[in-house]
Amino acid sequence: MSTETLESSQPLTKKDFVPPNEVRWCPGCGDYAILNAIQKTFPELGVAREDFVVVSGIGCSSRFPYYMQTYGFHTVHGRAPTVATGVKVARPELSVWMITGDGDGLSIGGNHLLHVLRRNPDINILLFNNRVYGLTKGQYSPTSNVGMKTKSTPMGSIDHPVNPIQFAIGAEASFIARTVDTDPKHMVETFKAAHAHKGVSFVEIFQNCVIYNKDVWEGIYGREARAEQILYLEEGKPLVFGKEKDKGVRLNGLAPELVTIGEGGASEDELLKHDPRNDNPLYATLLSQLVHPQFPTPVGVFRSLDRPTYEDSVQSQIDTARESKGKGDLQASLAGGGSWVVE
Repeated sequence: MSTETLESSQPLTKKDFVPPNEVRWCPGCGDYAILNAIQKTFPELGVAREDFVVVSGIGCSSRFPYYMQTYGFHTVHGRAPTVATGVKVARPELSVWMITGDGDGLSIGGNHLLHVLRRNPDINILLFNNRVYGLTKGQYSPTSNVGMKTKSTPMGSIDHPVNPIQFAIGAEASFIARTVDTDPKHMVETFKAAHAHKGVSFVEIFQNCVIYNKDVWEGIYGREARAEQILYLEEGKPLVFGKEKDKGVRLNGLAPELVTIGEGGASEDELLKHDPRNDNPLYATLLSQLVHPQFPTPVGVFRSLDRPTYEDSVQSQIDTARESKGKGDLQASLAGGGSWVVE
């Protein structure tokens, strides 16, 4: 990023976050839409440009730091959570955004992603999910469907796919959401909600890879499908969907079922009402199990809970130690009686 800082009185715009270098993704890639949404979101967050940090691992999505006029780190495969956590602990006043993909985050980076979610540092994690490895030319990924034929699975994948939302729930993430690359307005709203949350925010983004997994989400958000296949989550409102808003989700015992309002005695009062503040993971898990084609696909905020952040807890321990033992002297510790000379 340029070392030139902006005057505090000068409002930021999207142009302030667009770097001079060329964006190099395949024409038509969903990453362009996500980049555009982020560049529109950042000026509206009330954060100085020099206080943003974008961290990524490896993959098509992980080129993101090059395409943002902010500070950033393009790290190694799967290890972005480690660097992002370190940045937030060292400089808690910064707004840290971590970019990853379904391969980078859930395969080699699965262990790191799990621990950053459970630790709850105040960082925003965006996971681009196109159900394929794009940068390395089309191998199946942890989220690929069973039977998907790729260069590494010529007879079809036999692996059961990871559900990213369920992964985040299992790791006890305090904020979990989903959005799609074809809905710029919803992306911006979701990114703002993630930033407003105090704690780790995990956002899965359905993203289209036009080269190696074209139209992977067409059955969900395609022009002909989206009215009947997307369920927008709104806090306090019933789970209603459909072109005429006449369909909904209710519980039948412990299982969700679809009903048409007004048919068979079904009324809107019977439908589940969305409650992202519910700290019982069963509710968010139920939402995560609404999977195409049996159910409409929920998008929006699944879960938003208040919990202490990792960086605040670290600072609290440091303050306690200083109160009881003094500020300390690093050089004295290094040269103290606990050292020895090796001949």
